[in-house]
Amino acid sequence: MFFSPIGYQGKVDYDLSIFPRLNAIFNSFTFVFLLIALWAIIAKKNIKMHRGFILAAFTSTLFFLVSYLTFHYMSAETSTFGGEGIVRPIYFFILITHSFLAAVVVPLALFALVWGWTNQIGKHKKIVRWTMPIWLYVSLTGVLVYLFMAPYY
Repeated sequence: MFFSPIGYQGKVDYDLSIFPRLNAIFNSFTFVFLLIALWAIIAKKNIKMHRGFILAAFTSTLFFLVSYLTFHYMSAETSTFGGEGIVRPIYFFILITHSFLAAVVVPLALFALVWGWTNQIGKHKKIVRWTMPIWLYVSLTGVLVYLFMAPYY
């Protein structure tokens, strides 16, 4: 079974090292889509454009999640950060805040999506004041984590 609880035990005939780069690309797309969605609603008051880019952000986030889980499921080894000096605590601060907020933003984003889509604008506006900055931070720091780790993959 490909997605069994014990991990993939078979042979992988392709290089898995492309997955971290794909993850960073998907996070980059998410970040850009969120910025455009924010601009569309604040500067242009264009709800249709805003919804389109929010859906694009959700889609790229879903692609990221599939890629991330596939890589960590199929990869037999994990990379460790080898940076030294001031870079090391900076990296770990970014990694820890990124990981924690990535878990926090999932329910926030889902509620924001549902409330926006069902025109519960009051609830939507309240939750997106927290959701948008957190989601932007998570998508940007996802790219930064990749850049910090790229030499060690």
